[in-house]
Amino acid sequence: MATTAMNPSNQQANNPGSRALRAIFAAGLLCGVMDLTAAFITAGLRGVGPVRLLQGISTGILGPKAFDMGWPTAVLGAITHFFIAFSAATVFYLASRKLTFLTRQWIVSGILYGVAVYVVMYWVVVPLSLIHRRPFSWTATIVAILTHMVCVGTPISLMVRRYSK
Repeated sequence: MATTAMNPSNQQANNPGSRALRAIFAAGLLCGVMDLTAAFITAGLRGVGPVRLLQGISTGILGPKAFDMGWPTAVLGAITHFFIAFSAATVFYLASRKLTFLTRQWIVSGILYGVAVYVVMYWVVVPLSLIHRRPFSWTATIVAILTHMVCVGTPISLMVRRYSK
């Protein structure tokens, strides 16, 4: 005689806090994996390996010495990358609680959110970090914006929509 009300797993599944955590976790994980994969591919095309790329992310915190510190700074780069991905997912999730069109129009919202994340990362976060900024390039900018639209904003909006129902 197990009813829905007495089944703890059903209660947990219907708990708004549990749904929020699942939405944020799924969105942040998918975004983080897709964006990092895209970064590995685009960096690889320029002859930059995965460890060097992850160390490059660490330079935002440690400065150029991150390149001299081996695997620990590559791990720090990965942690930093996923922290940012989960933060972006959290912001979108919280915004979607008030702005319901974000999940109703998830494709457009995801694309626009990807552009917004790009703007914040490249024009606010990077300048405030210890990363040495490369000279401006239209090609790199277009690739970065498209990557953020496809690999950041859209997967976040998709997962938030999926787990918010």
